Amino acid sequence: MMQLHNLPEAYAKVHLPSKVALAVTGKPDGNYNLITLEWFMRTSIAPPMFAISVGHSRYSHDCLQDVRFFNLVFPSAGQKSLLSLAGSQSGRDIDKFSAGKVLSLPGKLHKLPVLKDAAAVFECEVVSQVKSGDHTIFVGEVKYSWSNPEAEFFYYQ
Repeated sequence: MMQLHNLPEAYAKVHLPSKVALAVTGKPDGNYNLITLEWFMRTSIAPPMFAISVGHSRYSHDCLQDVRFFNLVFPSAGQKSLLSLAGSQSGRDIDKFSAGKVLSLPGKLHKLPVLKDAAAVFECEVVSQVKSGDHTIFVGEVKYSWSNPEAEFFYYQ
């Protein structure tokens, strides 16, 4: 039988396991940043688009306002520690690519890194954005798609 609960109690029932992703953004200085995301979705088939939701206080939000491209990375099971690093440290303070020993190759769109160990990577150009409370939803049109047939997608438990 349904019972009324506060949001955190009700959301806890459906939250795990959850899909998580990473986004690669360009930093204003020409380097790269990573952010761990739980709020993302596919928004269009033609043209193909993904949306990511990034908090206003996050460094990646500043990066996306400056550099209008991102790579949406679907991590492999072996990238759990990178997800933790990217979600717990600010790119203002550390180089997450160096700290996480990220293996990558230059992407085709704006040269943002494509993570070699990921299950899939989608190179996106920001085509619109919408303020949503304390977050901004960035909608990116997929320009290039990569996948790793040997990598198993990671679900957060």
